[in-house]
Amino acid sequence: MKKDYPILEFDETRKAVIEPHAIAAPTEIPEHCVLCFFNDEINKLRQQNRLTKIRKLKSEIGVHIVYRLDVNGREIALLQPGVGAPLAAALFEEVISLGCRKFIACGAGGVLDSKLAMGELLVPVAAVRDEGTSYHYLPPAREVAASPEAVQAIETTLQQKNLAYTLTKTWTTDAIYRETPQKIRLRRSEGCLVVEMEAAALFAVAKFRGVSLGHILYAGDDVSSDTWQTRGWTRHAERRRELLWLAAEACLAMNESDSQEKKT
Repeated sequence: MKKDYPILEFDETRKAVIEPHAIAAPTEIPEHCVLCFFNDEINKLRQQNRLTKIRKLKSEIGVHIVYRLDVNGREIALLQPGVGAPLAAALFEEVISLGCRKFIACGAGGVLDSKLAMGELLVPVAAVRDEGTSYHYLPPAREVAASPEAVQAIETTLQQKNLAYTLTKTWTTDAIYRETPQKIRLRRSEGCLVVEMEAAALFAVAKFRGVSLGHILYAGDDVSSDTWQTRGWTRHAERRRELLWLAAEACLAMNESDSQEKKT
């Protein structure tokens, strides 16, 4: 197993010392779940009494609540999965263990092309694996793909609403302060239009556990030149709220018959 670099030492053994069910035993929970990175929008729903608690998950930074949300008479689970690949992957593992099987994540990313206006919708079909978490779930490779059925559900939802979007690759990084001009040019040459911190890990966990997951992003800050343009991306409340509901609709659009059994 030993390689020149520890990150390349993938172990295909399925069973680990700590399994998610030891932390999050199966419970009564919707099959569909949205992983929403916009904690502000989740808080608004909570203040409107539109959420009910399903389960409390915990990490050293505090409590992460899995909620139940009614979407036009159907229920989904809703969770803010933290920030960064390791925490997002761990919490994703735990909601899978609880019983969810179909997932859409929604968030924002830094654009690698200044032509992408603030708020434009981007749907990653694959992620460049420039983080560490995915290498513990899949053999080393440059990219990992989103679940095709989830991408299709997102596209169908956006098309039904006549919303423009772009299919793209995303660059998943662990280090927001090391997005250098040279590396940005490299990622652009690979087909990436956006950078974020979780997609590659989430795609990898989904493949490993045999569940479906897609991701929808909006174009946020601009890192395409030598000068960072924040573009006030965190204040785009209307788009963030819209994305949460689009993610919910897309998640429910994945047919129950498409469910893949969790691997053990």
